[in-house]
Amino acid sequence: MQAFQLSDYVGPDGLARVDLDAPRPTEDEVVLQVRAVGINFPDLLMTKGQYQNKPELPVIPGCEVAGTVVSAPVGSGWERGDRVAAFVWRGAFAEQVAVPLNSLVRVPDSVDFDSAAAMVVNYHTVHFALSRRGAVKPGETVLVMGAAGGIGTAAVQVAQGLGARVIAGVSSQERADTAIAAGAAETLILNPGFAATLRGMTGGRGVDVVLDPVGDWLFDEAIRALAPEGRLLVVGFAAGKIPQVRVNRLLLRNVSVVGVAFGAFLELDHVLMAQQAHSLDRMVADGVVTPRIGARFEFDQLPTALHRLDRGEISGKAVVVLNPVE
Repeated sequence: MQAFQLSDYVGPDGLARVDLDAPRPTEDEVVLQVRAVGINFPDLLMTKGQYQNKPELPVIPGCEVAGTVVSAPVGSGWERGDRVAAFVWRGAFAEQVAVPLNSLVRVPDSVDFDSAAAMVVNYHTVHFALSRRGAVKPGETVLVMGAAGGIGTAAVQVAQGLGARVIAGVSSQERADTAIAAGAAETLILNPGFAATLRGMTGGRGVDVVLDPVGDWLFDEAIRALAPEGRLLVVGFAAGKIPQVRVNRLLLRNVSVVGVAFGAFLELDHVLMAQQAHSLDRMVADGVVTPRIGARFEFDQLPTALHRLDRGEISGKAVVVLNPVE
């Protein structure tokens, strides 16, 4: 099979297309024929050696795929040809990949492979963040920061699917237009002091939940924007700087900072993806969830996709599309 293998932690330029043997699954794994790969910020960090999980080289990066089942363990409930999407820690940048049974969900016939690949990491992460870690209730107000990116556009839609009022926080009017196209009804430019603006938008109360995939100075300002018993959900640090919090601020204002690590939690809750897929499928059927794919690339262009992500040139989600092997 063809795959992109990382041989040096120098970024996307460390990837080379190579010919490798097909994966050999364990008794708890399913082998997939990959039809589409989602491109994610952690993939980029892994190519630079900056991700929290730094495997020995050479390695095939990539964590998000959609495709069809090639082989599955007897009695697993999966059969050859089933349409599926999956999360893996690595190995997705290839024509075939072995996937643990607890990291696999069925793709409805109404959803194409590109959209399915665009949903795994972003939509399952934000569903885990908002529903489980943030306990968002209908009628609550949610600020989504970085609302024009892949995580952000997914969070806008999922928060609405959970019945929340959503305010999409972005860095420019151009990105506000992207958030609106993803379904946001209200937007906010995240300039210094945006907490005061948010309080004005919420009758002085503040927001119940902030979903933060950005970090840096926006984190501190977001804490100021929280209502009593508000929750700030830490999803990532796309701005590069990992913020620190003075816990006395949490105590005095009765607010919480909550960590969100979807992939790690799959090892603790083996039915998590299946449960979330049921909820997300309902949102898809209701027309609330529609992945916003900002760019499509061919398999040969995979390093280019990562470079463009690194330069901030992709709004929404980037997907690499593979031609099926007949």
